[in-house]
Amino acid sequence: MIKQAPSDIGLHELLQKRWSIRSFDQRNLSFQDIEKLFQAAAWSSSSMNEQPWRFVYAERGKGHYDDILSVLMPGNALWACNAPLLIAVFAKKYFSDGTTNLHAWHDVGAACMSLLLQGVSLGIYGHQMGGFDREKAKLVFGNSDDYDIVSIMALGYPGEADALEEPFKTRETTPRVRRTPELFAFTSFEQL
Repeated sequence: MIKQAPSDIGLHELLQKRWSIRSFDQRNLSFQDIEKLFQAAAWSSSSMNEQPWRFVYAERGKGHYDDILSVLMPGNALWACNAPLLIAVFAKKYFSDGTTNLHAWHDVGAACMSLLLQGVSLGIYGHQMGGFDREKAKLVFGNSDDYDIVSIMALGYPGEADALEEPFKTRETTPRVRRTPELFAFTSFEQL
């Protein structure tokens, strides 16, 4: 099942098709496709070309998969455990010269979107999650204070919505909606 944005608004096909799935087919991703996803992230824009994104990934049943899964909130873990690939996404907080990179999270977000759009081009869909235990993640991942954990991402090929329990099944089949640009794009600061 693929949920698309309306076709009459003129979006590029990749943007139109991108959405956050919860039901995953059990097929594994190939090493070549995983490499393509990270190459797409590598070519994202970043402040001072610092490329502050860091990804720790694991395939289902391998590496740190269970560690990444263990930090998710229970509601996310219920469906994310079926994703063939989990990624812990980090932002390097400091520039190479030691000053604080105030744009790190922004740049990581851009890299994640590039990765997700590359995925759509390959038939691979993802779901980024902020629903995880940050304190537990610090303990489980043992990352240095130089890095913030930004999100957890689940990736794979789309599965059937019927494989999900409620309320996730309904969320998977509900049409996508977004605010219209006139609600967030303004010509003056007074309109904010």
